[in-house]
Amino acid sequence: MGDGNDGAAAQAQVASEPQTQGDQAARAAVTAAPQDSGTTAGDGDEAVARARADYEAALAERDARIAELEGEIAEAAKTAESAEKLRAEMDQLRRRGDEERVGFELQLAGARNVKAARALLPDHDNDIEKLKAAEPWLFSASSAPAPTGATGLPNAGATTDEGATMRRWRGIAGLPEDKE
Repeated sequence: MGDGNDGAAAQAQVASEPQTQGDQAARAAVTAAPQDSGTTAGDGDEAVARARADYEAALAERDARIAELEGEIAEAAKTAESAEKLRAEMDQLRRRGDEERVGFELQLAGARNVKAARALLPDHDNDIEKLKAAEPWLFSASSAPAPTGATGLPNAGATTDEGATMRRWRGIAGLPEDKE
C-alpha cells in the first residue's frame, strides 16, 4: 500500500467483473476508501475511473436486461405467431363454409349455373330471393322431380317364366307355337 497503486488495481479488478447489485455496493466501498496518493491529480483520476466503472456497470446491467427482454419478446412473438396462424386458418375455414353454404342454397333455389349466380349475388345484397326475382333466366322453374312408377322391367328378385313371355310374344307376332 505504500505506492498508492494497490487501490487502482482493486478498482480495475472490480470494474472488469460482471456487476450485480451486491457487487456494485462492494465496489463502491472499495473506491470510497482513502488512497495514499498524496496529490490532487490522483483524486481526479480516481473520480474519472470511478465514473467510468459506474458507467460500465450501468451498461452491463442494461445489456443484461435488454437480453432478458429480447428473450421474452421472442417467446411472446412465437405465441403471437401461432395465434395469428390459427386465426388465419379459422378465417379461411369460415370463408370456405360460407361459400359452400351459398352454393348449396343456390342449388336448392334451382340455379342453372351456380358460378354465374354467385357472381351476380353481391349485386342483389347477397339475397337469393332478390336475385331470383331480378334474374329469372338464371333459375329453372322447378327442379325436375325424380321419376316414379313402373319401368316395365320385373322387380329385382322376382321369379319370371320366360316360357310364358316367349309364348306371348310369339302370339303377338303371329308365329306358331313351338312344340318342343
